[in-house]
Order: sequence, then structure tokens, then C-alpha cells
Amino acid sequence: MQHRETGGTHPLPAEGPTMPQPGGCRRRPGTLGPPVRSIRPFKSSEQYLEAMKEDLAEWLRDLYGLDIDAANFLQVLETGLVLCRHANAITEAALAFLTEAPARAQRIPLPRAGVSCNGAAQPGTFQARDNVSNFIQWCRKEMGIQEVVMFETEDLVRRKNVKNVVLCLLELGRRAWRFGVAAPTLVRLEEEIDEELRQELALPPPDPPPPEPPARRPCHFRHLDQLVRGSGRAPQHRPKPRP
Repeated sequence: MQHRETGGTHPLPAEGPTMPQPGGCRRRPGTLGPPVRSIRPFKSSEQYLEAMKEDLAEWLRDLYGLDIDAANFLQVLETGLVLCRHANAITEAALAFLTEAPARAQRIPLPRAGVSCNGAAQPGTFQARDNVSNFIQWCRKEMGIQEVVMFETEDLVRRKNVKNVVLCLLELGRRAWRFGVAAPTLVRLEEEIDEELRQELALPPPDPPPPEPPARRPCHFRHLDQLVRGSGRAPQHRPKPRP
């Protein structure tokens, strides 16, 4: 097994990701929602990318009440308004966590500043590009997102690198969950699998224990559990939130 580095990325599997097929249901411990089913490979990495977009769309819809799904995911994000709103919500949550749990906050990298945003930006305008650029710089400076999963303005606006847009948002979800921001389903499943492996390998629990994340409406992405499990990761030896 490979060890996942701090803030690790999850590239698209070379053999193709996986999804469920009927039969073989079982319920994973601590999981909200339906049982996880047995799986079969996706036909392509594009289908895996689509599954991640579905998860992120539902996550943003739950957080902000947006009219967003996998089909219009990029169109909703391309003005940068949602991205900047999310960045400022994360910063607000981080500052609240710093006040509520200063000892724990000392061990977690926290954003201290939000991001400016032009609320009148329309798709394809310079104002929209500025918003996206501001979000990107915030991810680098305030959240420390590593370059391997960062994207550039053109990657979103002109769809030049959709994969990195998705990976960046997932990594942001991983980091923000440590101080109480609801995470995408895929991130929560990663944490659950890490905990299972930690128990199987008799590894110590995270120290200090992470903050309890906020409750989030269960998502029924039946195939995402095996997408994570198929990566063959070992649990990290660092503090991690539990589902």
C-alpha cells in the first residue's frame, strides 16, 4: 500500500475507476445513507471525473442552496462568485474555530483572510476572470494548496483542465473539514476508509482528536466508496477528522 502524503491528491486511476452493480450489499460502519454495493470498473477516467463532479455539485448545493448539478457545474463556477463565496465561508469558519478551540487551531493551518469578489461579474468577462484569479491566489496563499492540484483561470473559463478544477476543490474540502466545514462525500469516505485501515493495522488514533464536523444531508453516490478504496491507500499518521 502507498502512504498518502499530507494534503495528498487522488489522480484518476490508470485502470479505470469503479462503480456499483446490484448484489452484495453491506453497510459500512458509521455510514449514513444506503448500503455500499459491490462494484465494477468504470469504462473511462472521464466517467470517474463525472462522478467527482456529481459529488462536488451536491456538496455545493447543500452548502449554499445552489441550482447546480454535474451538467452545469462549470457554468455555475465560471464567474468565480461561488468560488469566492466559498473561500470567504471557509475563512469565517476558520476564524470561528480559532476562537472556539485555540489549542487545536495551533496545529492546523488556517486561512486568516478572505477574498475580494465582484458580485456583478458575468460569464466571460474580465470581472469573472478576476474573481476566479482571486480565488486561485487565496487557495495558494491562505490554504497552501499544492501546485500539483491547482488550476489556472483558463482551466475553468475555457475548460482547459477540468480535472484540476475538481481536484483543487476536493483538496480544499479535505483541509477545510479539519476545522468544521462540511466536506464532499468522497472526502468523508476517504476518512472512513482510513479509519478502517487504522483499526486493521492497530495504529493509534489521531492525536489530538479532530473537531466534530457539522452534520450534512446524506449523499447517495453509491460508487464513490469504491473509487476511494480502489486507490490502495494506507491511513496517514497525522490528525484526521472522523466521519
